[in-house]
Amino acid sequence: MIEIKFIKQDNKAVAYEGKSEIGICEYVENKDTWNIIHTIVNNDYQGQGIAKRLVECVIDNAKKNGKKVIAECSYAKKILDRI
Repeated sequence: MIEIKFIKQDNKAVAYEGKSEIGICEYVENKDTWNIIHTIVNNDYQGQGIAKRLVECVIDNAKKNGKKVIAECSYAKKILDRI
C-alpha cells in the first residue's frame, strides 16, 4: 500500500511503499506562499496518480497553514491550473 506523508520541517511530501521512498514533492516556503519546485516518482510507480497525490498533499497542508501555493515545477503547475 502506498502511503503519502507530509514532512513540514523538510518542506516536502513523500510517497512510501513500505519503508521505500518512491516519490517526493518539494517546496520552498516564503512569507505568504509555498512554491512547489520539484515532483518526482520512481519509474516503476509512474502512471498510478502518485505525483498528483503528492502535489495535493502539499496544497492541502498549505491551505491548513494559510499559505498560497505557486509552482515552478511544471507538473505541479498543471495540477494548480486545474483547481
